[in-house]
Amino acid sequence: MESAESKPSATPTWTFLTHHTHVLMLLSEDPDMRLRECALRIGITERAVQTIVSDLEKVGALSRKREGRRNHYEIHRKQPLPSPIESKCVVGDLLVMSLADAE
Repeated sequence: MESAESKPSATPTWTFLTHHTHVLMLLSEDPDMRLRECALRIGITERAVQTIVSDLEKVGALSRKREGRRNHYEIHRKQPLPSPIESKCVVGDLLVMSLADAE
C-alpha cells in the first residue's frame, strides 16, 4: 500500500523555472505578444507581468519598442544572467535549455 506522500501529484504546485523565465520564453516565441496574453498563459496577473518585464529590462535581458499601439520585445540573448551563480550563462543559454526551437 502506497502512502499519499509517495504518489505524484497530478498538478504540481511549483515549477522548476521562474515566472521571469516563463515571460522570457513567451516573448521569445512571440515578440509582439500582449502582456495580458502572457499573463493568462502563465497564470499570473497582468501587473505581475509588467513588473517582470521591467525587471528584465533593468538587467538588460530584453528591451521594448513601441510600434503604434503595441509593444515589440527584443530578447538580448547574449546578456549574462544577473545572479552570481548563473553569471557564466547568458539569456540565450536559458532559452535553448527551455525551448526546443530557440536559436
